Amino acid sequence: MSRDLKHFLDLDAFDKDVLRQILDLGHALKSGNANDYGNAPLAGKTLAMIFEKPSTRTRVSFEVGMRQLGGEVVMMSSNDTQLGQGETVADTARVLSRFVDAIMVRTDDPAKLQELSVYASVPVINGLTDLTHPCQIMADIMTFEQHRGPIAGKTIAWTGDGNNVSNSFIQAAALFDFSLRLACPDSLRPNSDILKWAIDAGADITVTDDPTLAVENADCVVTDTWVSMHQDRGDRVDVLTPYRVTEALMGHAADDALFMHCLPAHRGEEVVDAVMDGQWSVVWDESENRLHAQKGILLWSLG
Repeated sequence: MSRDLKHFLDLDAFDKDVLRQILDLGHALKSGNANDYGNAPLAGKTLAMIFEKPSTRTRVSFEVGMRQLGGEVVMMSSNDTQLGQGETVADTARVLSRFVDAIMVRTDDPAKLQELSVYASVPVINGLTDLTHPCQIMADIMTFEQHRGPIAGKTIAWTGDGNNVSNSFIQAAALFDFSLRLACPDSLRPNSDILKWAIDAGADITVTDDPTLAVENADCVVTDTWVSMHQDRGDRVDVLTPYRVTEALMGHAADDALFMHCLPAHRGEEVVDAVMDGQWSVVWDESENRLHAQKGILLWSLG
C-alpha cells in the first residue's frame, strides 16, 4: 500500500505549514473563493463514516461537507460495525479500502484509529477519540481568526476537564504559536505525554488549578462538558464547579475576549446562560466552522 496517504490523525503529526494550508482551504471554501477546485472537486469519491460514539455535529458536518464537495457518504454506526470485535481492525481497514476513498472514524480507543491508518490503503480521518479531537480545534482556530485575525501571539485559556479537546489544543499551541493556559483540577489534568511533546516543541503552555489566573487578560476562553459520553458523573461536577465559566470569570479576560464551547453544552454546569448567549460567545460560528474546516481536511486528503 502507498505510504503517501494523507491521513488526518493528530495535529502533532503535521508541519505547521500543512495545517495552515488546510485552514486556508477551509476559509476559501467558506467564502466561495476556491475556484481552482471547481464546483464538485470530490465527485466520484465516497467517504465511509464509522461512529462508535453517537454524534450530531460530527456526523452532519462531515456528511454535508462531503456532499457539498460532490462526493458521497456511507454511514456506519456501532450497530453496523464493531471495530476489533469479531473482525480485526486491520481487516476492517483492508475491506473498506476496497469500497471507499476515505474513512472517518469516531471511536473511544486511539489505538483503533492508529491501526486503521496502518492497514488502510485510503486516507483515515480522526473524527474524535478519547485522547484527541483535532477536527474541533481546526474549527476553533478558524473561528478565532474569523473574529480576531491571526491566532499567533494570542492567549487562549481553557478551564475545566483536561480532556481530548484540551489535548488537541495543547498540540495546536505548538503549531500555531499561541499561548495556552489550562486551568484543571489536579485529578483531571491533560495528557502528560502530549503536554511534554508540546513544551519540548517550544509551546508556551501554563497548567494551573486556578481558573482566574488562566483567564486573566486572555483573548479567548474555552471550555467543554464536564461529563462526556459513557463517563460516570461520580464527583466530577463537585470537583469542577470552581471552573464554571461565569460572567465574573469572563470579566478577568481581555475586554474583547471570545468564548468558545465545542458543544453540546450542559448549561448551568460548565457554563452559564449569560456567557453562552452573551456578547463573548461565538459558539454558533464555531459549530458552523466544523463544516468548513472539515471540507478543507477532506479536500486536502482526497483532492
